[in-house]
Amino acid sequence: MIRRIIRWTFRLIYWIGVIVFILVFVRDSTVPFGDQWTAVGVIARNEQFDYIGWEVDALWGKLTESLTGVTAYLTDAEATALVRAYMRDLATAQRLEADIRAIYTDPDIPDPAAASAELRTQRDTLRADLASRQSLIEAILERQITGILRELGFTTGGMVLPPVTMHFTPLPNLLIVSPRDQIRFDISINLDPMPIDAITALEDQIEREQNVSALIEPIGGLALYPAMILETTSIQFALETFAHEWLHHYLFAFPLGLSYDFAGEARIINETTAYQFGKEVGRLALERYYPDLVPPPPPPPADPDAPVGEPMPPAAPLAFDFGAELNETRVTVDRLLAEGQIEEAEAYMEDRRRLFVANGYGIRRINQAYFAFYGGYQTGSPGAGGGDPIGEAVAEIRANSATIQEWIVTLRGITTREELLLAAEER
Repeated sequence: MIRRIIRWTFRLIYWIGVIVFILVFVRDSTVPFGDQWTAVGVIARNEQFDYIGWEVDALWGKLTESLTGVTAYLTDAEATALVRAYMRDLATAQRLEADIRAIYTDPDIPDPAAASAELRTQRDTLRADLASRQSLIEAILERQITGILRELGFTTGGMVLPPVTMHFTPLPNLLIVSPRDQIRFDISINLDPMPIDAITALEDQIEREQNVSALIEPIGGLALYPAMILETTSIQFALETFAHEWLHHYLFAFPLGLSYDFAGEARIINETTAYQFGKEVGRLALERYYPDLVPPPPPPPADPDAPVGEPMPPAAPLAFDFGAELNETRVTVDRLLAEGQIEEAEAYMEDRRRLFVANGYGIRRINQAYFAFYGGYQTGSPGAGGGDPIGEAVAEIRANSATIQEWIVTLRGITTREELLLAAEER
């Protein structure tokens, strides 16, 4: 009981500190860092996300759950069963919503309100029930990730700090702006969710008025405190994202987090590390609490020493390698931009986008801003990072670290590509 009181007290102090920071330093959704940032902010002013209102509501809900919740009294089996039931009910609610949208879309239904009345009643009842359980489910998933982090050694005085704190919520979109003559993450602004026609119109307006490359994309999480997590029926995605966003919180106390400056190398190192960390820690949590949901390992490669006379299966057609094709696109664009061929690079990116769409990848827009954003999440394999060695270096340091904790301790003090490559070489 004393331990719980200490934990609640720490969280209360931490949350109060977060609120004070936001109220003092974040007076608008966008901090005007320079003339172009301000100009873009003015263009998007009517769509900017209300951080302060969201934070106050989310922190109050977390505080209430910490003081009155029952999570600490649940066994692992009871907690896991509650999460599974919640995800099943959420999937049902999403199917109901899809059915309702289909009714409103069907031109042969003259009165969609009447036709969907029963479905809407079922949806509203289920959504209300889900809302009453959401804080408990978040607390269970937080506890599960906390347990894994504690075992991995991420503790101070026996506690995981900062506490794992997440909130399922509709996420804002992210506006990314890059120069046209190079790929660089210059501007980032969170916007309210918008219909696709409004998104395209705003992107076009920003590009036309500022002579830049713009992209508005959905995101899966945002490292506020508590972190914003996209509503999902995937337990695996939830665990990976909880771990990913927690690492952002953790790194804020170290050079790698303090140096997060959007346009620089530290952002790419930070996001790449969090991405790879989230995948690994999320899988550990899945193996511990939901072993039946762990994806099967890939099939072993063919045995080169098999007897020559042994029948071989027919060769399958080569699959479209998205990562390799995206890597080729990025490398080519970097070369064209370095040669000053901006229009040629943009025409090439549109041709490549059509290739991706033809192969089943519904990418709406590929431009400099696309690579500025997605190039920050590198896996160590070919992809949007192109020739950038950051992803491979982060993965190499992990492969040569005895533990996950040792890996993160190494990376948390690194803020430049040069330092990262030197650390990888030394290992």
